Amino acid sequence: MKNNCKDGVYQLDSGFWAYRFSILIDGRRISRKKTTDSNGNKLKTQKAAIKAREAAIAQAHNTSHQKTEPVSRRTMKEVYDEYCRLGREDRAYTTKLKQDSLWENHISPKFGNRFVDDVSVAEIKDYLSNLYYVDGYSYQYTEGFLKIFYLIFGQAYSRNYLDVATYNKLCVNKNSKIRMPKMKTEDDTEISSYSQEELAILDEYFKGTKVETAYLLGRYCGLRINECFGLKWSNVDLENDTIIIDRQEQYQDSIIKLVSPKTHNSKRTLYICPALKVHLQEKAIQREQDKITYAQQQEQNRRLIMDIDGQNIYSTELVNCLPNGKLLTVTSFKYHVREIKKTYGIDFKFHNLRHTFGTRMAELNTPTHLLCSQMGHGNIHVTQRYYLAISKTGIDELKKNLQQL
Repeated sequence: MKNNCKDGVYQLDSGFWAYRFSILIDGRRISRKKTTDSNGNKLKTQKAAIKAREAAIAQAHNTSHQKTEPVSRRTMKEVYDEYCRLGREDRAYTTKLKQDSLWENHISPKFGNRFVDDVSVAEIKDYLSNLYYVDGYSYQYTEGFLKIFYLIFGQAYSRNYLDVATYNKLCVNKNSKIRMPKMKTEDDTEISSYSQEELAILDEYFKGTKVETAYLLGRYCGLRINECFGLKWSNVDLENDTIIIDRQEQYQDSIIKLVSPKTHNSKRTLYICPALKVHLQEKAIQREQDKITYAQQQEQNRRLIMDIDGQNIYSTELVNCLPNGKLLTVTSFKYHVREIKKTYGIDFKFHNLRHTFGTRMAELNTPTHLLCSQMGHGNIHVTQRYYLAISKTGIDELKKNLQQL
């Protein structure tokens, strides 16, 4: 600082100016120290610094005199019901189901009748800790509760049922806001992938089964299971070796429908490997033959499914459909999960095929942004987990490199 502070302003070593003040308003001390004006511009002169200081003091007085109490009080239930009516039209069907389940079965009995401005940060932190550490819910499941609290307080703030100070304390301020409990050590590994030996066993097991195509789509493309069973032949381009993912299969009110993927990033174009291309080429040829061989059975067994545009399509337009026209769904793997565990001792989960694909592509040094696109991630940090995951292949490569030291 070049000059001593005079009239609350002073000159910096850089030649610019700054101001500071500390005043009492309604018994509350407000202090400021800034080097820019309200527009973020540097203070080039003493006059500019004085003017900016006066404006900041006036703003502090105006803010303090604004009404800080909510216009009217609402219970947590009233706010959640209002959110359901007015605030979630754009949410996916499954998201709504999950939110309602968490609210009705867990949050509402404890917090439903409480006023939204009367729920403290400490209470919610204790509640989340109890869910995670005592009740034993997974970290990811517990995060769902945190999101519900955030959306309720956000809805309350937007409707003026919470004052800005309370909302900031609950959801904004870094040192006070509600947050997840510390993750347990054993939960700090989210990527579960199969070794090359396990993949060899799975490849042999699924060969020739009704769900072989679905298995290969998970293994070689990293598809989510709903994306896999929602894939239409019209989205498969075997000339350019691509697959377009723009819909997924989903149960809604006990009816199978094709709906948009959950997120915008889930809509993507995938590039397929030679092994999968050969399989799909053979399946496409067989499909044309099946139209003749199983014509009567297909006529009887095929079912109408509502597509994302509201039009009905036949199940035979889907890649994962039996020759006789019967539809395959996400439940088609249940039998195989039991058999693989009983016969080979492998805990098979379709989603682990996605993890395996991501991990293997990371090991092969696929550029992160490209893998992010192929996986349909909305955040590249999610993709980077595959580069950090420890696999047997990675360990073998590490040992090989160590030999060269």
